[in-house]
Amino acid sequence: MQKSININGNLLPLTPPLVMGILNVTEDSFYDGGQYRTDEAIVKRAGEMLSAGADIIDIGAVSTRPGAQDLPEQEEIDRIRHAVGLVRGRFPESVISVDTWRASVARAAVPCGANIINDVSGGTFDSDMIPTMGRLQVPYVLMHTPAKPNDMQQHTDYEDILAEMIQFFGQQIEKLHEAHVHDIILDPGFGFGKTLEQNYFVLQNMDAFKVFNLPVLVGISRKSMIYKLLETTPDNALNGTTVVNTLALMKGAHILRVHDVKEAVEAVKICASFDCQKDQA
Repeated sequence: MQKSININGNLLPLTPPLVMGILNVTEDSFYDGGQYRTDEAIVKRAGEMLSAGADIIDIGAVSTRPGAQDLPEQEEIDRIRHAVGLVRGRFPESVISVDTWRASVARAAVPCGANIINDVSGGTFDSDMIPTMGRLQVPYVLMHTPAKPNDMQQHTDYEDILAEMIQFFGQQIEKLHEAHVHDIILDPGFGFGKTLEQNYFVLQNMDAFKVFNLPVLVGISRKSMIYKLLETTPDNALNGTTVVNTLALMKGAHILRVHDVKEAVEAVKICASFDCQKDQA
């Protein structure tokens, strides 16, 4: 199993698992949209997450909630450049990820200080993304989704969801290797084109992805697979999120992508003490 990712020539270990804090500079994300649009709010939020123990800050300028619409390309580029520049300027040693499916945004983000590209499309929404990653040579998060956010929940009719996900990952990994991209992180894409039941089935069977010998990122923070099951709201889904994050760690997750860094860091520490991943190596 790959034990680290390369950040500008420095190896970032994946044991114990890392915590990636979410910084949405969007207007309409499902949980915290609109909260971090000013320079002061962006810098403050990044600082809070780093102080709480975040290993990575994941900056996104476009909502990927179910039903979300695309943001104009230039507006996404401008938002990302500005936010990455702010965080890099204030926290020069931080590790910054950019959440985008557009190759143009990736090309703009890395020179501004982004270290990782987190692509919810796994290279399927923009045909230039994989060649671009070959040129940029930064770690790439390859997520599974069957369709764009505006209609992804219309595409949940799988014959065998695990087999189809493994086929998807295999095809995209081959393309990435052909483009000379080798620092790859898999993301099962919880909540993306999956029913509540399918999300928990995939979580239960995360061992299936060990065949690729690649690290796995899990992003389930306050998502509908938690709050709908508990008959609550995203605002009241922190406890459920911590429970599911712990289950993900027990299933071998190497990175947790979260809104609530402190609680995720505590889950990682407890699991490390309990050796949750001894059978997942």
